[in-house]
Amino acid sequence: MIKIGTALFEACEELERERGISKDVIISSLCDALVAAYKKHMHVKEAANIEAIFDEQTGEIGVFSTKTVVKKVEDPDMEISLEEAQEIDDEVEIDDEVKIEVTPDQFGRIAAQSAKQVITQRIRDAERNNILNEFLEKKGTLTTGIIQRVENRNVIVNIGKTDAIMPQREQIPREYYKPGNRIRVFVLNVKETNRLPQVIVSHAHPEIVRELFELEVPEIEDGIVEIKSISREAGFRTKIAVWSNDPEVDSVGACIGPRGSRIQTIVGELKNEKIDIVRWSPDPVEYIVNAISPARVVSVNIMTDDEDRKDALVVVPDDQLSLAIGREGQNVRLAHRLTGWKIDIKSVSQMEDEEGANINNAPDYNNDDEAEETPFDSDEIQEEIEEEMNQQEVDEEDLAEEVEEETSEEE
Repeated sequence: MIKIGTALFEACEELERERGISKDVIISSLCDALVAAYKKHMHVKEAANIEAIFDEQTGEIGVFSTKTVVKKVEDPDMEISLEEAQEIDDEVEIDDEVKIEVTPDQFGRIAAQSAKQVITQRIRDAERNNILNEFLEKKGTLTTGIIQRVENRNVIVNIGKTDAIMPQREQIPREYYKPGNRIRVFVLNVKETNRLPQVIVSHAHPEIVRELFELEVPEIEDGIVEIKSISREAGFRTKIAVWSNDPEVDSVGACIGPRGSRIQTIVGELKNEKIDIVRWSPDPVEYIVNAISPARVVSVNIMTDDEDRKDALVVVPDDQLSLAIGREGQNVRLAHRLTGWKIDIKSVSQMEDEEGANINNAPDYNNDDEAEETPFDSDEIQEEIEEEMNQQEVDEEDLAEEVEEETSEEE
C-alpha cells in the first residue's frame, strides 16, 4: 500500500474550492490512474481483475488483483489455489473471490507519466461536465459577464467559469464593446465540445428586454402584469405589449414606474434604446391600434375571416403616414412582429384616390364578400395613448428639474 496521508484531502479541498470538483471525483481519478500505471509497469493491456482501493481511514492506496479460489489453478492471473488463498483468509472456500495486493514497490517513469495523464484528463472531464450542467441550467436566462476581447468580429465575454462567444449577429449594431466593461447577456445555447463547453450569448435578443422588465417591475414578477409579446430591433427600438390581470392595476403605468424610474433604468441598461409600451388587447383591432402608436389611426379593416390569414388594412391621416410607417418601415415592421398581423398602412388620400370615395364608405377590399370592416372609436383609444405619453414627458421634465436643483444645492 502507498501512504498518501493528508495530502490527498488537501488537494481535494483546493480543487473543490477553485474548480468545484468533488472529493469523490478526485479519489476515483487517482484509483483509475494507479490502475493505468500498474498496466504500464507490468506491460499488460487488459487486466479486468485489477482495481485500486483507497482506505480513507489510513490514507493508503494500493493495487489489488481479484482471483477466484479453485482446486487446480489453470490461469494464474485469474485463479488461486485454496491453500494459497487460506494463507490470506483462512475462511475462504472454493469459488470464493479474494483480493491480493499487487502494488509494485516502485513505479517507473513511464507508468508515473501515464498516471499523471489519467488524473489530468479525469479532472478536465469533471470540470467540463460541471460547467456544462451549470450553463445548461442558465440557458434561456440573463447573466452578467465581463468583456474580455474581440476576435474576428466575435466578442468574448467571461461569464464565470468559462468564456462565452457573442457572434456578430447577436451584437447591437454600432455598439462599441470595450474590454473590461461589464455587460448583461442572454444565454442562447450551450454546445458540448472536446474541451470546455461552448456557450453562445446574445446582447440583441428580445428576451433581454423581458428579463429586464421582470427585474425592474415587481408586478410582472408577481404575475399581476403579464408580458404578452415583444418585438425588437436591437439598438434602435423595441415594442412590448403588456396586460394586467388586475383591473385596478394599469399595466402600462406599472412598467413606466413612478416618475418614469423603472423605464429609465431599463432604457439606460439598453444604451438609450427606444421602448414603446403598448397595452395588449384580445380585440385585434384595438391591439393593432395600440401597436401602431404613436401614430393616430382612422380605421382598421380586417381583410379576411380566415384564421390562418391575418391581414389588416390600417388607414391613418395624411400627416401621420410617415410616423405610422416609421423610419425605413421600422414602426410597422415592429407592430407586425408584435401582433402577428400583416399590416398594410395607407393614408386617407390614398384610399380616396384608389376607391374614389370617402373612407367611411369604403367598398369591400377583397371583392370576394369575405372582407369585413370593423368600426371602432379610435379617438378614445388614441386619447389614452397620448395622455400616457404626455404624462411620461411631464414626469421626465419634473425629474430633470429635481436633478438640477440637487446639483445646484451641492455646488
